[in-house]
Amino acid sequence: MTDAIRRVVVLGGGSAGWLTAALLAAEHGGNDAQALQITLIESPTAPAIGVGEGTWPSMRETLQRIGLSEVDLVRECDAAFKQGSRFDGWVHGRDGSDGDRYYHPFSLPQGYGEADLVGGWLHASTATSFADCVSPQPHLCDAALGPKQTSTPEFAAVANYGYHFDAVKLGLLLRKHTIDKLGVRHVLAEVTAVLSHDNGDIAALQTREHGDIAADLFIDCSGMAALLIGQHYGIALRSQQQVLFNDCALALQIPTTDPNAPLASATISTAHAQGWTWDIALPTRRGVGLVFSSAHTSDEAAQAALRRYVERSGGPAASDLPPARLIRFTPGYRERFWHRNCVAVGLSSGFIEPLEASALALVELSAAMIRDELPANRADMDLVGRRFNDAFEYRWARIIDFLKLHYVLSQRDDADYRRDHRCTGTLPERLGELLQLWQHRAPFRNDLFRIDEVFPAASYQYVLYGMGFKPAIAAPRPARLAQAQACFQSAATATKRLLGGLPRHRDLIQHIHAHGMPSR
Repeated sequence: MTDAIRRVVVLGGGSAGWLTAALLAAEHGGNDAQALQITLIESPTAPAIGVGEGTWPSMRETLQRIGLSEVDLVRECDAAFKQGSRFDGWVHGRDGSDGDRYYHPFSLPQGYGEADLVGGWLHASTATSFADCVSPQPHLCDAALGPKQTSTPEFAAVANYGYHFDAVKLGLLLRKHTIDKLGVRHVLAEVTAVLSHDNGDIAALQTREHGDIAADLFIDCSGMAALLIGQHYGIALRSQQQVLFNDCALALQIPTTDPNAPLASATISTAHAQGWTWDIALPTRRGVGLVFSSAHTSDEAAQAALRRYVERSGGPAASDLPPARLIRFTPGYRERFWHRNCVAVGLSSGFIEPLEASALALVELSAAMIRDELPANRADMDLVGRRFNDAFEYRWARIIDFLKLHYVLSQRDDADYRRDHRCTGTLPERLGELLQLWQHRAPFRNDLFRIDEVFPAASYQYVLYGMGFKPAIAAPRPARLAQAQACFQSAATATKRLLGGLPRHRDLIQHIHAHGMPSR
């Protein structure tokens, strides 16, 4: 067994496998003798999940790091820009146009970290929502505008953004780029056995087509099958179903009938008695799905609810829709993510429902930490593995807190599904403590103190006050109130300027297809 880490095998393709391989190859690959040798083994028969179609703004840095063109992403992956998430019907269940609608935008509030925005907003005697008051981005989304101008260079932003795209097409683009430009070896093969060293490390993966493929580090991107971390090592999944009940999703693709219609630049999440739907607009189609709990809703009732949503939202009649694809999952994450010389990334590490689109962000974070802390030798690997496990146990727990926040604040009383989510026994202890503190003050950086928090305090503010949470906060002193009001005025001025200066989102996408974007 070679002590130095020179060979890495990534098991599984898709977005997780190819992003991980690309980030490692861009940093550690090459043609010299010291370069890392990276092999990706992909099953020729495994179907792609292909549901995760939304990213956070972090994806822009990821694509830049691996040298992938943003123009290629837009052109080849049916991609559009995402400026945040819109939540309809989550508070009291009325139609979004009746006030039950709020945004979690990607841009931080104007003056965040400097002014008492929450105190100023609560005592401003205004009916304007918190997000509308502190950020231009909800207004840009309502107007179906893009987050940048046609002259803005690749990856640069006027308003912060991530992407919506076809996940299957992204996997294909990443595969081509990673093989052709980054030198990753691609092996199409079925793994028939896992071969071990005497100490319990994985020595090689036995394949039907290419024999044994040895490595020093194995990265399990085999999806929910978790062939290495789960099936081989038996690292259990730590279920979170006692906190977040959803364990099923239905997915449909709806073709766009009007190529000139406004193109949404936010993921639309609509709450129902049966669960909630996602609605993601791509240039040529919508990705629509319903997430639900099998303990509260039958497959048939969920299918019917999804069909009704599609029909009401301008899609085909319910009777004309095919059955939606059903995906079952156990909400949870591994007890350990890095075990011996194997680390799980993507669905093999766990999965929580797609609310707030954390799945690909966790892939980026996982791959980046492996890249940045790649152990030099086997002795260092156990130290790196412990650091990795500590970091991601924290991150998964914080994601669960944040997602639960959306449910525990809901005032809907139309189904046991909603009422059960508010039971105190289902509330994570840390979130319960924070909600108690937030009755009398706003979330701020001391509550979420890590520099790399998955959701900063600003995200909690957007959801808390979008969901109607009203803390008992005293009015700021006159100077602090004036500072907050100046921030609100600055946000309003920026809103007016951006509404007049940014193109329609669809026009921007069409321009990129025809003319590209300036390089940085």
